[in-house]
Amino acid sequence: MQYQITILNKTLENIKNQVPFNITDEFIYKVHKWADKLEFGISSEEELKISHFLKNETIPYLKLVNQNYPNTAALTQSYFDNTLHNNGLMSENRSQVESSIQTINKTILEYLEHFQDELQASYPCYYETFRSDGIEYDFYLGLSLVPERPFNPWYLKNLRLWQLNGMAAIAKLTKALQTKLPKALETTQLIFVHAHPITISFRTDERRFDVEGAHNVQYEIIKKRIDKVHLINSQERLTQPDKIAIVYYNNREADEYTEYIQYLQERNVLNHDLEYLDLEELQGVTGLKALRVGVNYNI
Repeated sequence: MQYQITILNKTLENIKNQVPFNITDEFIYKVHKWADKLEFGISSEEELKISHFLKNETIPYLKLVNQNYPNTAALTQSYFDNTLHNNGLMSENRSQVESSIQTINKTILEYLEHFQDELQASYPCYYETFRSDGIEYDFYLGLSLVPERPFNPWYLKNLRLWQLNGMAAIAKLTKALQTKLPKALETTQLIFVHAHPITISFRTDERRFDVEGAHNVQYEIIKKRIDKVHLINSQERLTQPDKIAIVYYNNREADEYTEYIQYLQERNVLNHDLEYLDLEELQGVTGLKALRVGVNYNI
């Protein structure tokens, strides 16, 4: 996006010198504002807005200029060639990023598939993954899924310890990939601890489990929002490279995970830098807290 904005700014400055179209100045003003935002990083919402600007405002505007001022044809065509066609630096950058994301996602999925087999051997559970610009996965564990086998809370404890250890392993795997990727990318690891039972049902038409009821749907809403959450009274994101963040509701959950963290610290899996954090309020959600701990890459 920085590359595209830079080319757009040069294109508009050249157009401004060749055509008497006053609104070009206003367009350049918008471009400078987006350039300033990109320099310091943008949110997902701002990313959508700039994509809309580049697609739904910039392209129609440049086409209008091209149609009414033929002497600008070379300028506008150069912009389109560098940003819309499958060549040029921007296309190369996008291709490298997409290839890197695919490699990372494939590595994570292979790890999860292998180790979830190990987990299923201890107590059967329902497992599913979702792929976007990262990997999200869910484990559902409970007696209703395996009514013929008595459930014990120790199975849940086993899953939580396995998950925390697995997140550290995933962080190490993706860290080792960086030098082999077309575009070096960092990953963040996030666990949401939901200690209360939820109601799920199997949707035959979609062949998957889904949550039911307003109370249970809130669980899904929180999951979708916490990956961008900030620390309270701060602009710092909870999720950070080389760290595992664990979002929870009450101190009982924190105490349990603290024990797992201390155990993995003694095994040199995690660093001795545990943080206890309060999180900003999300829409319809208050009182969330988090643990955050670094992954030890030295073993």
